[in-house]
Amino acid sequence: MALPQLIPSHSSSSITHQPSINLNAGNYSLLNSNFKPFSKSSSVSQSRRFHRLSSLRCSASSFPEKHHTNPPKSDDVVELPLFPLPLVLFPGAILPLQIFEFRYRIMMHTLLHTDLRFGVIYSDAVSGTADVGCVGEIIKHERLVDDRFFLICKGQERFRITNIVRTKPYLVAEVNWLEDRPSGDEDLEGLANEVETYMKDVIRLSNRLNGKPEKEAQDLRRNLFPTPFSFFVGSTFEGAPREQQALLELEDTAARLKREKETLRNTLNYLSAASAVKDVFPSS
Repeated sequence: MALPQLIPSHSSSSITHQPSINLNAGNYSLLNSNFKPFSKSSSVSQSRRFHRLSSLRCSASSFPEKHHTNPPKSDDVVELPLFPLPLVLFPGAILPLQIFEFRYRIMMHTLLHTDLRFGVIYSDAVSGTADVGCVGEIIKHERLVDDRFFLICKGQERFRITNIVRTKPYLVAEVNWLEDRPSGDEDLEGLANEVETYMKDVIRLSNRLNGKPEKEAQDLRRNLFPTPFSFFVGSTFEGAPREQQALLELEDTAARLKREKETLRNTLNYLSAASAVKDVFPSS
């Protein structure tokens, strides 16, 4: 699910990646030639290999209702191979990838014989490489005859890079795990419900502007607790990776939900104005 024409929050934040968003959902394309998501241009035979990959697009059902029973401690330091990508992976989100560059094929051979986990880290020409990312766990893979790999990955824990161990043949770093801090007296359930309401309104108005039926959006939370729900919401902001990175880096569920609420509220105001113009000038 991707939300249209997101108008981000411009509230003050300690996050270094300030968003500048003008996105049309569904038109986002990766800029990194080393990694390619499955797309409409992929052959039918390739897409069928993973049994209708479109059904694996990120949805609330991909996100666990609870955190892992034995999550890593935030003070643990581990070494993690890294994939710099022009996208942001959230805990619980599904990410299809195609791997064909030699050094990353080497990485895949290693991962498939170990713990199947690597770090996805956001990188672009403007912002550089972020120091906060998300673990991607390989849940399905296929190795082709030319040694390329097709992968389905699922986001797990967040991490912060503390030290670069090596850069060749691929990037490896020491990382600490990130967890959200307690939000004090904040009403997280109330915030999550407000965010869900704004999401439903944005989807409804977007459908109207695109000539689709104005159906009431289904239950978007699906029993998710506020923290995994905040990650799900962030994962729907496709095409706005800097805003997504800012959300990923926040270590406070309430702050993340508030920022998402403001972004959705701004987007709703924009869509409401566009809808009013369309009512007055139907042919515009």
